[in-house]
Amino acid sequence: MGLIDTHAHLTSETVWPLIDQVLESAKLAGVERIVNICTDKETLIRGLQLVQEYSWISNVAATTPHDVEKEGEAFFSVVENAVKQQKLIAIGETGLDYHYEHSPRKQQEEFLRRYFELAKHCHLPIVIHCRNAFEDLFRIADEQYKNLPLLLHCFTGTLDEAKKALLRGWKISFSGMITFKKSEALRLVAKEIPIESLFIETDTPYLAPQSRRGHMNQPAFLVETATCIAGIKQMHFEDLVSMTTQNALQFFAWSKQT
Repeated sequence: MGLIDTHAHLTSETVWPLIDQVLESAKLAGVERIVNICTDKETLIRGLQLVQEYSWISNVAATTPHDVEKEGEAFFSVVENAVKQQKLIAIGETGLDYHYEHSPRKQQEEFLRRYFELAKHCHLPIVIHCRNAFEDLFRIADEQYKNLPLLLHCFTGTLDEAKKALLRGWKISFSGMITFKKSEALRLVAKEIPIESLFIETDTPYLAPQSRRGHMNQPAFLVETATCIAGIKQMHFEDLVSMTTQNALQFFAWSKQT
C-alpha cells in the first residue's frame, strides 16, 4: 500500500509549471494518491484539468482564512458549484488564523460558518487551517459542526488542543514541520495521537522536511515525514504507511468525485 499526501497545493503558481515532473517523482517515491488543495478559481480550474489526466489526484476547495476578505465571496459560489457537480472529495482549507490575521476575524468566522454549512448540506468532510485560534474554532464547531468529520491540517497546536480535538472525534495531520530540529514539542504531540486519528501531508510547496529545507516541497518528500513519525511512534514504516493511508481512504469522500 502506498502513501497518501493528504494536503498539497499542486495547482499553485509555484508547482504548476513543474507538475508532470513533480507527479512522476511522487509515483517513484511510492505516493499512491494526492489530495490537491484549491484556494481560488484558477487553482480549481487547473485541479479539474489535472484529474482528467491523473486519476489518482483528487480536489478539495475553499478560501483560506488569509484570503476571505479579498476572495471569499467570489470563490464561495465557485466551490458550491464544484460540490454540486461532485468534483470535490472535501471542503477546505477553511478555518481561522489569528497569527497573521490577513483577514478580519469576523470575516474569517463568517466564511468558516458558511463552509461548515456547505459541508453539512453536501455530506462532505472538512479540512481546517487553525493557528492561534483554537478556542474560537472549538466554540464555532460545537455550535455548528458537532460530531461531523473534520481534519486539522498541518497541526501546530499544543497537546491540550490536540486532546480537545480528539475528544470531538477530529483527525490531526502533520506536515514536514515535524522533522524540523526545533519541533520537539510537536513531536511530543504526535507521540500522543492515536494512530487511527493521524494523517500525514506535505503542504506542497511549503514546509519541506528537514533534509530539504530551502527547497520547494513536493509529495515525494512525504517519505521523510512518514519515516520521522514512524520513529516517534516506534512503528515499522510499512505499518505507519498502511494505517495512515487507511485513515485517509476512510475520511475523504472519494466516491463523490466524478
